[in-house]
Amino acid sequence: MAGRALAPFQLTATLLLALLATSHAGGIAIYWGQNQGEATLSATCASRRYQFVILAFVFQFGQDRAPRLDLADHCDASSGGCAVLSSDIRSCQRRGVKVLLSIGGGVGSYGLSSPADARIVAAYLWNSYLGGTSSSRPLGDAVLDGIDFDIELGSAKFWDNLAKDLKGMGKNTGTSVLLSAAPQCPFPDEWDGGAISTGLFDFVWVQFYNNPECQFSSGRSAFLDAWKQWESVPAGKIFLGLPASKDAAGTGFVPAGQLTSQVLPLIRGSSKYGGVMLWSKFYDDRTGYSSAIRSHV
Repeated sequence: MAGRALAPFQLTATLLLALLATSHAGGIAIYWGQNQGEATLSATCASRRYQFVILAFVFQFGQDRAPRLDLADHCDASSGGCAVLSSDIRSCQRRGVKVLLSIGGGVGSYGLSSPADARIVAAYLWNSYLGGTSSSRPLGDAVLDGIDFDIELGSAKFWDNLAKDLKGMGKNTGTSVLLSAAPQCPFPDEWDGGAISTGLFDFVWVQFYNNPECQFSSGRSAFLDAWKQWESVPAGKIFLGLPASKDAAGTGFVPAGQLTSQVLPLIRGSSKYGGVMLWSKFYDDRTGYSSAIRSHV
């Protein structure tokens, strides 16, 4: 059945309303690599549920430590066994999924002792995982989209230097290096706060879990106060970080129905809103959390 053509002003208004309805549409970021019982990297991206996949973790680096990558039982990086993931990474990228490498984590041995130490770590990350060249690339010749800072241990010093160096290395070669961070929700973050304040971070997925004072279970007011503080940082987009299961964190799990009906409506209108980050793929596989919230994010 043919419809009546819209007058020019009606068409303009319709397009404007459509733009407004989608202007703050968000995506889902997911951490992958810390449990053998999760979907493969290629299957994770093929599900089309995620905008970002964060490979976790390079858990040892800095202060003359030999850098080490741990992807649990997915592969053994020390023997070169993780190079097979190169094809999976490229497959993800062809689907439009950004693949980042996370450094740090809650268990490890890492830290920076000086600006010079930060430059050494930046050069290692650039040559081993990003646009540089190295005879030893733990994930093969695939070029990752960026680096994620999940700093939860040690000193808070010199992470800003590392961020500047990584961005600079990309700029010098005409390559865009994405930077993300996963701070705790109490503001400012004890470790990542200085780095985030540089204004160099494209995405900040704030961990609104394992922090009772600012997670949603502490009340709407406490949650919103923390969210608004994070909105003020000079970063691209802010994501709401949540566990994908009750078993994935000590506190802070929000049932999918409550998230979509009570939590997301409070923050989705923000120009800084980027979506939801989930820990982690292993737990999401068991609960289907991302599938339940995807159309609402």
